[in-house]
Amino acid sequence: MIPRYSRPEMVAIWSPETRFRIWFEIEAHACFALAEIGVIPKESAQTIWEKGNAAKFDVAKIDEIEAVTKHDVIAFLTHLAEFIGPDSRFVHQGMTSSDVLDTCFNVQLARASDILLADLDKLLEALKRRAFEHKDTVTIGRSHGIHAEPTTFGVKMALAYAEFERCKSRLIAAREEIATCAISGAVGTFANIDPRVEEYVAKALGLKPEPVSTQVIPRDRHAMFFATLGVIASSIERLATEVRHLQRTEVLEAEEYFSPGQKGSSAMPHKRNPVLTENLTGLARMVRSFSIPAMENVALWHERDISHSSVERMIGPDATVTLDFALSRLTGVIDKLLVYPDNMMKNLNKFRGLVHSQRVLLALTQAGVSREDAYRLVQRNAMKVWEQGKDFLEELLADQEVRAALSEADLREKFDLGYHTKHVDTIFKRVFG
Repeated sequence: MIPRYSRPEMVAIWSPETRFRIWFEIEAHACFALAEIGVIPKESAQTIWEKGNAAKFDVAKIDEIEAVTKHDVIAFLTHLAEFIGPDSRFVHQGMTSSDVLDTCFNVQLARASDILLADLDKLLEALKRRAFEHKDTVTIGRSHGIHAEPTTFGVKMALAYAEFERCKSRLIAAREEIATCAISGAVGTFANIDPRVEEYVAKALGLKPEPVSTQVIPRDRHAMFFATLGVIASSIERLATEVRHLQRTEVLEAEEYFSPGQKGSSAMPHKRNPVLTENLTGLARMVRSFSIPAMENVALWHERDISHSSVERMIGPDATVTLDFALSRLTGVIDKLLVYPDNMMKNLNKFRGLVHSQRVLLALTQAGVSREDAYRLVQRNAMKVWEQGKDFLEELLADQEVRAALSEADLREKFDLGYHTKHVDTIFKRVFG
């Protein structure tokens, strides 16, 4: 996590101040629960809540204590006791450090998810607007990077919209799966704390009780969460790569907005590079990479080892902060994307009608020509376009074998662009309702 690729709201979730405040809330809610079931005095629970809420935790002081104790939760509890006084003896009753750490981590991931979901909503709004703006803007579809058949730029945007809607659905599910709480003691058996405490804390923090835990919450939940972030990152990269290809000089069908005063190269003043989408490609690689250690964290020893801890201290903030930045940047790219319909049509016509080859092939078969012969006839005329720059329709009209099956009117009708876009409205209805 570096400032260059960070936004303040997401960064704040991972600050030491936020973390210690959540730790306190977990401990305080546990005290309220213990008071309700008669384990500690209600007055003490209230005192802990009031004094802890009024306290301003000193991060540097906690770090100093941890330098001696070599234990972050003990360092925090020691510091907390300075504010609370004698009633601090009731804090952390029957709990283990992981009850605090894991529950806090899941609170942070749930809060991060809420920001990411809001990011996705903004991206979806931009994609929908651009999709309808260019619903009928005809462009060439490409497979293997080669001209295939016509589509519309709006369909490209609708495709991205549908993909990011799926991303949103996955993230909602991942958020629900990660939003669990464990206050179950040293090995998850509630030996020294009542299960009702866990239920109370979970409800207070907007979580669900973990059905069964060890000393920690099972890490398959976290693996799925970070894998979901990785899939979202992959979708970002797919759309960013599309923009990068469309901005290539030889294509130039769309282009990142180039702001006044922006420079593209220290050596070449003419350059307008797709730097934002290139940056997004790199950021996507990073977010995706965090899913691997998250999956490797699943296989902990017995009721817990600490190998997952260092990983999560890094990937928690890094993955969510980076993805938040990337989604915001992509939204800006789509919102301001320059689209060039004239270049799209120019590129579509570059190979003089080849994009209609399948229609001619099908027409020949429907006229009684075998598929093998029809393919041969269409391909031999198509190769003249590739190799000699001929006009595809003119070559077909001059081919006697083709003309034996299809009239001039039949052939000319097969070169109607509208044929390829006749179901765009149906696609949009499926995507947008």
